[in-house]
Amino acid sequence: MLAYRHAFHAGNAADVLKHIVLLGVLERMGAKEKGYWYIDTHAGAGSYKLAERMAQRLAEYQTGIGLLWGRRDLPRPVAAYVQRIREFNADGDLRIYPGSPALASMVLRPQDRMRLFELHTTDFRMLNATWGQQPHVEVRNSDGFSGLKALLPPPTRRGVVLFDPSYELDSDYGQLVAALRDAVMRFATGVYCVWYPQLQSLEAIRLPKRLKAMAPASWLHAQLTTSAPRADGYGLMGSGMFVINPPFGLQKSLESVLPWLARALGQDGAGKSVLEGFTP
Repeated sequence: MLAYRHAFHAGNAADVLKHIVLLGVLERMGAKEKGYWYIDTHAGAGSYKLAERMAQRLAEYQTGIGLLWGRRDLPRPVAAYVQRIREFNADGDLRIYPGSPALASMVLRPQDRMRLFELHTTDFRMLNATWGQQPHVEVRNSDGFSGLKALLPPPTRRGVVLFDPSYELDSDYGQLVAALRDAVMRFATGVYCVWYPQLQSLEAIRLPKRLKAMAPASWLHAQLTTSAPRADGYGLMGSGMFVINPPFGLQKSLESVLPWLARALGQDGAGKSVLEGFTP
């Protein structure tokens, strides 16, 4: 896990899905005056320069945010997301891709709080340099799976937790499920957002079913496929976002967005999407 660096994948199609859903969640949380906590268990470096070596090595942003950058026919939630990215690129050129903490900071209000975990030493230093001295923000160089326990429930009894681990090890799946189960027991009304990669491995295939089985109340599952399965069984086909206790209106806002993204970001005709939800 400590070898993983999100800079290699910044701005790819998986980030597009993750951040459209995340912004949709946070903006709806802000509709009520009472403050809430935003907790990111694997925050990364916070933002990424796309001209640097790591981002250029795979240049995955070119088939993600890069395909949306010049379009003028974006659906409203996609346009709102792209506008947030543009605020980090004032000259109009796509140079910086903001990570989840940076995007969250744009919608959090003075009464809200942000708690960030990052275990990778280099990414933590970058994250802490940007956010460590910010009011109402706390940055920790520790494991978010275990560190989350001390923060739940938040004092305001309103909160959003983003789980975005690397999934480099099969054990990450088990740790995620265990941490999420414990979090829900401590804070059943929290909003939990789980990003996961769409892979051909058994653990990746099983994860959405495991999340549905453990969700205590309502849930939302959004999956975006952008590439066909490879013959060697490796490679990222797409990604998903699973939300426990999704805010009202989130599913409706994604109904037309996901098929549009599948057409816009799908490679060689492989684009497709899934959107499903449950409300007791």
